Parts: sequence; structure tokens; C-alpha cells
Amino acid sequence: MSRIDETKEFIPVRIAVLTVSDTRSAEDDKSGGTLVDRIEAAGHKVAARTILRDERSEIADQLRAWIADPQIDVVISTGGTGLTGRDVTVEAHRDVYEKEIDAFGTVFTIVSMDKIGTSAVQSRATGGVAGGTYLFALPGSPGACKDAWDEILVKQLDYRHRPCNFVEIFPRLTEGQRRK
Repeated sequence: MSRIDETKEFIPVRIAVLTVSDTRSAEDDKSGGTLVDRIEAAGHKVAARTILRDERSEIADQLRAWIADPQIDVVISTGGTGLTGRDVTVEAHRDVYEKEIDAFGTVFTIVSMDKIGTSAVQSRATGGVAGGTYLFALPGSPGACKDAWDEILVKQLDYRHRPCNFVEIFPRLTEGQRRK
């Protein structure tokens, strides 16, 4: 079973938060605020935060900019993962992924089933890696952000988490690029 190895030192991760919404502003961005609060409470650093409209190219451009920034290790977006015509966050993420973390969406669905039952099928939460940066796209509700952080990301972004975690493989994410 998973556990925290208290003999290991905690390593803070630098995380950017992107809210994707046609209607949210900094004053009423509850999902982004939920993520920021949890990131900081876990001991990590919020390296950047912004809100963008549901425009695929703008989202992908922001993801690429943060991937290129050596001060950002992880990007978490919230919003735009649903099924409507304006929900393009997943497509924007996949435009930049080098590798998709397929099981992230699966585990998120399992977590969501416990909270919202079969309504979980309407989420297209996704995760991936590009340029040595982890990217996660979460639904736009504060509850979904809480679930993803509390049940998955807080553990996988903690170097002390066993049997394995995302942080311990940071140095190896760009191995293939170095071989070229």
C-alpha cells in the first residue's frame, strides 16, 4: 500500500495554476483558489497563476511557455475538460504532450465515482509530460480540484511517497532528448 517515508526529506515542487474559463475572473476563481490553497498547504510553491478563455491555441501557447520556464515543474489547469463545444483544454494539453499519463484520467474517474457516481463519465481529466514538466487538466469545479489534489496529486508530487512518485523521476523525464 502507499505510504509516506518519513526518513526522506520533503522536496517542494514549483507549480503553475491555469484556470480555463470564459466567465471567471481572479475574484471568483474558486477552483484555481482551491488548488493554490492546497498547493501551498502541502509545502509546494505556486510559481505562476493565470486565467485564460477557452481558446485551444492560447491554452497550448501558455502551456508551452510554462514548459519552457525552468522555474516551473508542474502545470495544473482547471476547467474546459467537459463535453461542450467550448471545452478544449484536453485538446490543448494533448497538443503539447510528449507522453500522456493514461492512468491519471482512469484514477481520477475512480476517485470521482465515489463522489458523484456515474456523472464521472462526463470528465475528461488528463495528465501528461512535456519538456520535463508534468501537466494535468482537471475539471472546473472546486470539488473536482479537491478530489484530484487530495486523492492523487498531493501523494504523487511528494518525494517521500512510496512505493513511487512523480518527483523522483524528474531527472529522467528528458532522457530521450539528451540521447539525440
